Amino acid sequence: MAQPETAQEKTHDATPKRLSDARKKGDVPRSRELNTVLMLLTSMIGFATLGATGVGAYKQLASAQWQIDRSHIFSTTAMLNRFFEFFVQALWITSPFLLLMFLAVFVGPLCMGGWVFSTSSLKVDMSKVNPLAGLKRMVGVQSLAELGKALMKVILLGLVSFALLQLFRDDFLLLASMPLNLAINKMFGLMFVIILVLVLTLGLVALIDVPYQKWSYAKKLRMTFQEIREENKEQQGNPEVKAKVRALQQGYANNKMLSDVPLADVVIVNPTHFSVALKYDENQVAPIVVAKGVDNMAFRIRELAKESEVTVFSAPPLARALYRHAEVGETIPSELYLAVAQVLAYVLQIKKASFSEQRRMVPPSDLPVPDSFRDPKDA
Repeated sequence: MAQPETAQEKTHDATPKRLSDARKKGDVPRSRELNTVLMLLTSMIGFATLGATGVGAYKQLASAQWQIDRSHIFSTTAMLNRFFEFFVQALWITSPFLLLMFLAVFVGPLCMGGWVFSTSSLKVDMSKVNPLAGLKRMVGVQSLAELGKALMKVILLGLVSFALLQLFRDDFLLLASMPLNLAINKMFGLMFVIILVLVLTLGLVALIDVPYQKWSYAKKLRMTFQEIREENKEQQGNPEVKAKVRALQQGYANNKMLSDVPLADVVIVNPTHFSVALKYDENQVAPIVVAKGVDNMAFRIRELAKESEVTVFSAPPLARALYRHAEVGETIPSELYLAVAQVLAYVLQIKKASFSEQRRMVPPSDLPVPDSFRDPKDA
């Protein structure tokens, strides 16, 4: 029977945020074997393409270095100046090869995890000088893997070297019977082939090391379920905190909305559930919703309206339409202009009329609320 996963088991792949944080700290997958192979291959290519030209230039430079003008023999500065001149020329001759090797340094990291520059590795970490921590690293899985890789390299390179020496044994023996210049050229050719084969052999080790380093890096950054939950809380915010913030914001908005109710011209209500407070003056295009609410909030709006002597007008279909299709601080929809205009006209007449006249006035009914704005209950 499978055991339930605990919160402490690192079974989940690293999240993009964890990978990004590790990258910022300079922690990316690296393969020293790949870097070594690329550097050696680049040097072999450099010797093959630039070697003949460089050797010829060095021969001319060396022969010229031994030719000293008689007037310079007794000069105290001529020899230093001449040495500096030849040093600059020698550096110029090797500059293409040095540039090629400089570029090769960046190829390996680019193939693995990209270029990363971080100052985190420059910080002093006392755990790195802790003897116990160092001993733990020496007997860890990573150390054992490095030991196995080193043994594999030694055995593999030893076998390949032995096979190459057996293959080119007769060629090396023939060097003794050749003229010096021809023997030197032949020897350099044989050595180039042998070194190239050995480098390609190291390439096999790199082909194994690269996926292993990527797997080891991914395993090191694995996360527990609890770590993922904590990260989500940090990124998205703690749900409890967010709920409290929303409650505070809603409370502030409700208080602001209720403080505007006394400024309204009319509060249109459905006597049991909905209340919408409207305000209008001649400089506005249309009436503005200053407050709206349902149930308890609707009751508080009605109570404030009564306390502030704001007219409360009962029109259930219109109240529901305004609540659903108009927002606080915005003008009412144009489809409801006519219905609201009839209500405001009635309210204005009520305010100007005497008590006896108010008793004879009949409030507007059957207000023109479009079918698309009506609640199905009103049908």
